[in-house]
Amino acid sequence: MELKIGDYVTRSSYNNDTIFRIVDIKDEVILKGVDIRLFADAHINDLVKCDYINEDEDYIDKIDIKDEMDRSEFFYLPAKILHIDGDKEYLSRCMNFYKKANVYAVGEYVSENDMPNSVTKYLKKYKPDILIITGHDSINKNKDYKVLDNYKNSKNFVKSVFQARNYEHSHDKLVIIAGACQSDYESLIKAGANFASSPKRINIHALDPAIIAVNLALTERNKEIDLINLLDKTKYGKDGIGGLKSNGMMFVGYPR
Repeated sequence: MELKIGDYVTRSSYNNDTIFRIVDIKDEVILKGVDIRLFADAHINDLVKCDYINEDEDYIDKIDIKDEMDRSEFFYLPAKILHIDGDKEYLSRCMNFYKKANVYAVGEYVSENDMPNSVTKYLKKYKPDILIITGHDSINKNKDYKVLDNYKNSKNFVKSVFQARNYEHSHDKLVIIAGACQSDYESLIKAGANFASSPKRINIHALDPAIIAVNLALTERNKEIDLINLLDKTKYGKDGIGGLKSNGMMFVGYPR
């Protein structure tokens, strides 16, 4: 089978469960998850070429936007989102998602190693209501999941959450959504995140942090979020992302 950079493939050894794009071909083929925030490598004989259909539009249906918002005499001020991502491609997809959801968001590409030293600067610059800190992560195989050093980037995410929570102590004034595939969920929550991945140390969808953020941004401030329902909107539900009970972040005014 002839494969080239840019082809979409799955891995036979993993029951073809995840679609990847080939980003490099060396001794082994370097793969990047199309929807899942995951890098991997594989032997060329393990790969099966496939097609890919972008289903990002379907995620708009996961947003609780009420029809009466457009018909009433009230006006609405959704929360502002700051999305800091260690992957340019996934960041771009999330920014397109925010645009389609009519939510104001700004995005910054920052490598995971640089996030702890950059997050406060961007918080001061943009003054968001919701902060996303994400990118790539993984846990070393056969290692103790309770040890932070056994993760690729969880320590960077934890340090970044600490910095952000030092900037704004209140979980209600600044909602923090942190983590990526297989991240140290407990450490991120203890550091001050409202929502984090990944309770079961599994992979998450590229848009999962954005799904959480947009639903918070478009829910009224005096309304408590249905936490279980919100988590169910993400790709793998409570196994992929967990968090704290929270209120919405949107201001409502009158008259229009």
